[in-house]
Amino acid sequence: MSSASTPPASVPSTGHRGIEHLLLDDHRWAERIAILLWAIAGFSFVAMAIPATREVLAGFDEWFYDVTYPIKWGPLTAISNGMAFLGSATFVWPLRIVVTTVLAVQKRRAALSAWLLAIILSEPLIGLLKAAYGRPRPPIALVEETTGSFPSGHAVAGAVVAISLVIVLVQPGPARRNLEIAAAGFTVLMAGTRVYLGAHWLTDVFGGVALGAACAIGAATIVHRVIRARSPG
Repeated sequence: MSSASTPPASVPSTGHRGIEHLLLDDHRWAERIAILLWAIAGFSFVAMAIPATREVLAGFDEWFYDVTYPIKWGPLTAISNGMAFLGSATFVWPLRIVVTTVLAVQKRRAALSAWLLAIILSEPLIGLLKAAYGRPRPPIALVEETTGSFPSGHAVAGAVVAISLVIVLVQPGPARRNLEIAAAGFTVLMAGTRVYLGAHWLTDVFGGVALGAACAIGAATIVHRVIRARSPG
């Protein structure tokens, strides 16, 4: 293919069999990030499964909880309760349905595939891991939860939704950088508020964020690679 027919690097390609645009402007870098996140998530799961390391992590979590939980401030509590709603199934699933419908109606197959794959990779793992670990939640909390503590479902869902929304709704390139940073910030805020409310231990949200981000970025890299493999040279 001649250089005259090749789109500039900063402009997303539109010549992929009707696909609206590629999901990532640097898929190799995104793949490295996804692999690193999967490794971090896997390390946290293995560490929590081994009695010796689990005991060490539990000691750290209890120390962190004892130091931070007594610190409460009205406005921050209100923000944390709002974030709890944004990460709940009551909000997340209707949002997922709306985004899925929009992408389907617009026939944005790449974006829709990445969006659904991120959900498929992450959502079943939340219940399975919670049941497998059966970790008790902190003793006192500002919210009432009934499921296991590890990993944090809010942290997983928050990361998947925030990161995937940016990937599927905004074309890749320099203009998307600020939104990617905002999505990362939202993910960290969601995780932090779960600890603030006493709903989770610190390691719960650490593992949840790593898992959710790995699913979101990993799904995009998989779909991106498939599109490139099927595209004419």
